Formats: sequence, structure tokens, C-alpha cells
Amino acid sequence: MKRIFFILLVSVLFSCNSKAPKKQQQNDEKLNVITVNYPLFYFAERIAGDMINLQYVIPNDVDPAYWVPNDRELGIYQSADLIIANGADYAQWMKDVSLPSSRIINTSAEFENELIQLKNLSSHNHGPEGEHAHAGYAFTTWLNFKIAIQQAATIKNTLISKLPEEKEVLSKNFEALKKDLEKLDTDMMNAASKLKNINLIGSHPVYQYLSKGYNLTIPSVHFEPNEIPTEKQWETLTHLMNTSKTNLMLWEDSPIQEIENRLMESKINIKVFNPCGNKPINGDFFSVMSGNIDEIKIN
Repeated sequence: MKRIFFILLVSVLFSCNSKAPKKQQQNDEKLNVITVNYPLFYFAERIAGDMINLQYVIPNDVDPAYWVPNDRELGIYQSADLIIANGADYAQWMKDVSLPSSRIINTSAEFENELIQLKNLSSHNHGPEGEHAHAGYAFTTWLNFKIAIQQAATIKNTLISKLPEEKEVLSKNFEALKKDLEKLDTDMMNAASKLKNINLIGSHPVYQYLSKGYNLTIPSVHFEPNEIPTEKQWETLTHLMNTSKTNLMLWEDSPIQEIENRLMESKINIKVFNPCGNKPINGDFFSVMSGNIDEIKIN
């Protein structure tokens, strides 16, 4: 009798142990997905949720456009099943390293003819990333929310091709995301329609797709929020001012007090329109963009 009980006990334990690796194997089989910026991360997260293993390794204190991964971070990209890229010359580091091209998804490929070529390039400093030039194409594509929808659709279609059994859920999640992006698009069009008599100036050349997508004119200087501009930079700003209109300057982040004081003396209104290339401290892509639009609304 004792022997029979022992055999049954061993069988139960063996059965329990055999199920554990199976559960672990199921987790391991999730697609490992990584993105080159936060907007694409947000889109992928909204579409797939926990159906994929979505990773984000970019530090909070850098602009992902000019960030370069260290060896550990690069290894995560190289081992990913899908690397969701922005295209439009974003994340130049990708050209200098070995990445599996078959796993890179260029979310700008479907609208290459809509990419904005940059002109009159000049080198300048940009925080911890050091000196650089905005060469090639403008890359903050997602600031035109119609384009953002196309980028999200590319992510959705790619994930469906990899997870066909989840097509219904992925499609449903995408439609919910699309609805939110369409709301942003409508709200931005309404806000832009009331800015026709406002002289807009960008503190940095990152608003090209916002400008083109919503029929605005936004020439830019190269000011940084935490760096005092040179007198030559101030002169450039003066040339862009319009004495017959309200001057409104869009900033990626709030400038330091000394800059703010001088702008106020020049009768330039400051408005923060955060491109949200990196993860925000508070909220998410949708809430940040909603806040941006509220910031520039003219009653």
C-alpha cells in the first residue's frame, strides 16, 4: 500500500513539474518587439498590449532621435524579433551597426513621397547629444496625426502577419487607437484654423509635419530650453518677428527664466508644444498631444 502511495505521489509531482516548463515556454514564445522612440512604442502598446513582449530602453533624459545605444542596449535591439523604426532619417545610429534588416519595420515606408526634405542646414548643439545638424529629412512625422495613423497601421499590419490568430483583437485595438488619433487630428485642424493671424515661430526645427499637415507656417530658430542663445541667434529671431501680428513661439519644453524674460520683453508669447519623442514624465502620447493642442488654442 505504501509503495502504491509513493508511486502516485511521484506521478503527481512529475505531472506538476512537467507543466511549469510549458507555461514558461509559452511566455518565451511572445514576440520580442522594440521601438526607436516613444510614439511608436505607444502605438504598439495600444495595438498589441500584453500579446507581445514590448521593450523600451531609451533613457528619459535624451532625445531618441540623436541617442546612440550602448553595447547592452544594442544587444537588445539585435536580438529582437521586430524593430519598429520611424524612417525619415530618424535614429541615424541604425545605419552604423549590424541589425537584422528582415526584422526592421520602417513605419514611414508607405508615405515616402510625403517626407519633408530639409534645407539650409546648420550645425548646433542639442543638450547631451552634442553638436549635430538636422540633415536629410524632417523626422517628427507623428505631429501630423494623419501620418501617425499610417504609422500605427503599419505596426498593426506587421503584427497581424506575425500573429494571425490575434487578427481580430489587434484590429479592434487599432481601431480604438485610430479613433483617438482622428480626434487629435480634428482638434488640431480646429485649433490651426484660428491661428491664421498669429505669427508662429518654432524654437527648434521639429514642427515641419505639424506645419504642413495643418496648413501653418512655422519658421524656426535653433534655441534650446536650457541654454542662453547667442546674440546672433537673437538677431535671427528678430528677423522672424512680425510687428503687425501676435508673435507666438512654440517650444519643446519650457525655457529657463532668463530666456522667458527676454522673450516677454520682445512681446513674444511662449507656448509649449512637446513633440513627445521620449516617454513623458506624466501621462501618455494622447494626453500630451491633447495638452499641446489646448495650449495653442485661440478663443
